[in-house]
Amino acid sequence: MSNIASFFSTLYYPAIVFRTVKIYWCCTSLISRNEEHIVSSPTLTDKVSKMIRQDILTAQLLPGQKLVVAELKNKYEVGASPIREALVQLSWTKYVVLEPQKGCWVAPVCVLELTDLFDSLRLVAAGLLQKAITIGDEMWELNVLTSYHKLSRLKVINQEHDCDEWEERQLQFHVALLEGANSKNMFAFFSDLIQQIKRYRYFALTHGMDTSSEDAEEYEIIMKLVLSKNAEKAAEKYDQYLHRTMLRIQSVIEQQSHAA
Repeated sequence: MSNIASFFSTLYYPAIVFRTVKIYWCCTSLISRNEEHIVSSPTLTDKVSKMIRQDILTAQLLPGQKLVVAELKNKYEVGASPIREALVQLSWTKYVVLEPQKGCWVAPVCVLELTDLFDSLRLVAAGLLQKAITIGDEMWELNVLTSYHKLSRLKVINQEHDCDEWEERQLQFHVALLEGANSKNMFAFFSDLIQQIKRYRYFALTHGMDTSSEDAEEYEIIMKLVLSKNAEKAAEKYDQYLHRTMLRIQSVIEQQSHAA
């Protein structure tokens, strides 16, 4: 009996091994295909999110406008899933407002939120700037100088300059100033605030905000105070700049509100 059992074992166990390997290969193949799908989906979602965000910034999609998935599918030529996922992403950054069972809208603009955003920004920026001046090293100083130089090449905002390019270089100057504080949590809060304020800045720019006084000279003064380690005056000048920016944006919002 042992010989017969041994004989059948030589036939049975290789078959089990073969089936096990086959099942494993099929499962692995299926997982790989699913992983490819999972990897591609966020990439498409991010792309759609950036397109919607840009259209919000450039007033292609207006504050308070309802966002209908079917319409956005046709506009961006993608499926419903990446549209919905992109809208969820944009709700995290407060560019859109989601209401369960009701729908989705471009986030409105209002003076109350603008004031709150800038009050918060001024508080966190003051702390970051003074800390950066205190502990900033030579590499930080070089980054501040470099970012100012790139911004100064545009000299002043006018019709000859690319608004998007000015906004990007201006943002990089702010980032260079404050990231020297080496405070991860405070800087993350600053980054969140500045991205929300960006929507307000673009709204004001597309509705005629006066930018004649916003040129590189003010940034030069701030840069020189920072590099000379004059923390008190640098913080004061930077705070004044932020406050004036808020007032210019506020003026546009109020004008649009009265016009409506």
